[in-house]
Amino acid sequence: VMVASQAGAGIVTILGATDDATIKGAVEEAKKHGSKILIDMINIKDLAKRAQEVDALGVDYICVHTGYDLQAAGETPFEQLNTIKSVVKNAKTAVAGGIKLETLPGVIAAQPDLVIVGGGITGADDKQAVAAEMQRLIKDAVTA
Repeated sequence: VMVASQAGAGIVTILGATDDATIKGAVEEAKKHGSKILIDMINIKDLAKRAQEVDALGVDYICVHTGYDLQAAGETPFEQLNTIKSVVKNAKTAVAGGIKLETLPGVIAAQPDLVIVGGGITGADDKQAVAAEMQRLIKDAVTA
C-alpha cells in the first residue's frame, strides 16, 4: 500500500479472500498515505457475509467483480451489487466486470458509488469516444 500510494495510487485493490489482519494493516497504511482501500470480491462464495466482515475492517470500497468466464456464461454483477448494498453499512460500493457502453445504463440504475470499466473501453474500436460517452452518461445520471 505504501509503495502504491507513493507512486500516486488513489485507490489500492486487495482481494476479498485476503486475511483480515492483512486488510486491517492495509487500511491503516492507506490512512497514513491518504489513499483508499478497495476490496475486490471476485470469486467470493458467501458474498453477503464477507462484505459485512470487510466492511467492519474499515475499507473504503467493496467491489463486486464478474470475471470473464462468468460473463461468458451470461452473469452480470447487478445481483451481487444489490447483495452487498443490502449489507454494507460504511464502505462505498463499486462494480467491475462486463461493463460496456450498452450495459452502462443498467449499471447506473443500480447506483454503485464507483464504476470500473476495463474491456468495455480497451476492446472498443474508438476508445476515446466510448470513454467520453460513458463519462457523459454517468455525469448526466448524477446531475439528474
